Amino acid sequence: MIPGFVSLALPGGRPTRVPETGYARSGDIHIGYQVVGDGPFDLVFVPGLLSHLDLLWEEGTWSQRFFTRLASFSRLILFDKRGTGLSDRHFGSATLEERMDDVRAVMDAAGSQRAAVIGYSEGGTMSLLFAAAYPQRVSALVLASTTAPFPACLRLPVRWDHPRCLRHAGTGPEEDWGRGGSVELFAPELSHSQTARANIARWERLSISPGMLRDYLEINRHLDVRSVLPALRVPTLVLHRSGDRVTW
Repeated sequence: MIPGFVSLALPGGRPTRVPETGYARSGDIHIGYQVVGDGPFDLVFVPGLLSHLDLLWEEGTWSQRFFTRLASFSRLILFDKRGTGLSDRHFGSATLEERMDDVRAVMDAAGSQRAAVIGYSEGGTMSLLFAAAYPQRVSALVLASTTAPFPACLRLPVRWDHPRCLRHAGTGPEEDWGRGGSVELFAPELSHSQTARANIARWERLSISPGMLRDYLEINRHLDVRSVLPALRVPTLVLHRSGDRVTW
């Protein structure tokens, strides 16, 4: 039994188990976080745009299996970035440095002095900057499906007609959001499955609103931490899959 879970009764009386959610303060922003497992080292997972702490643990999903596995050998610390999921949805014009400091705030709230950090997709940029700024708090860094500059096809104005994107020119991301269109970028092999598209559509709606998505993309288009790379002094593993349509 992995520590950190509480029982929850779903509509209809069906029980499930989810981690308790706490809130870290980062300036005036509340950051939702969870701690699961009691392994010998702390592991912080920094997510991309599609992030919702409660959805992670739905029975039988890939995310439940993935995060249960991570929590089986670590003390796993999860959080929703500002503007997404269970965290405060409005974050103003926060800089990357302010958003990166949310990682520190979550670690402090979880009582973690030092941790391995996994940064996925857009979360990798924050993780890389955090590791460079706080090397004493990062034992190792994993960068999964991420880039130092923000992906070209997702910079505003969004190039849905970019060779790496499959959408049509002239369609803004907020108009399409909540319909499962991102499955074509993140899991194209499932793009013909109506069930997969419906599941992704729900993730989109519960992760971030259309207006916040637009604001995130506007801020993210300025992301470029290539100048920080020489300052990185922690063991780093870079994971990337062939055929990735967002980062390459």
